[in-house]
Amino acid sequence: MASYGLVTPCANCPFRTDIKPFISSARAQEILATEGEFPCHKTIVLGDVDDEGDTEIAEDENAQFCAGFLICREHDDAPNQIMRIAERVGLYDRRKLRMDAPVYKGVAAAVKAHRKAERNRR
Repeated sequence: MASYGLVTPCANCPFRTDIKPFISSARAQEILATEGEFPCHKTIVLGDVDDEGDTEIAEDENAQFCAGFLICREHDDAPNQIMRIAERVGLYDRRKLRMDAPVYKGVAAAVKAHRKAERNRR
């Protein structure tokens, strides 16, 4: 399980507002809708490709939850299930997040920005 050590998004976080969106709006929505973990890509080790062509994440004790994901969900006041559970057992403290970091002000804003960038790439 990833831990909650990151408090601000990395330089390449897909949820930053100060960089050009680079994932599809569908992927942004899928990520932000998850009720489980979403680790920062810089803290994981990639594993094998599964039968559906998706790359699995190998277990890694250094994995951290994506701060951009956490902040974006908290802007909506909508922590997912794993965030709520972790908060109840003392593993996650939303007050430690840098809420002033350049992150979309919620799921709808993130999806909208990625959708606009998709249209501009066409």
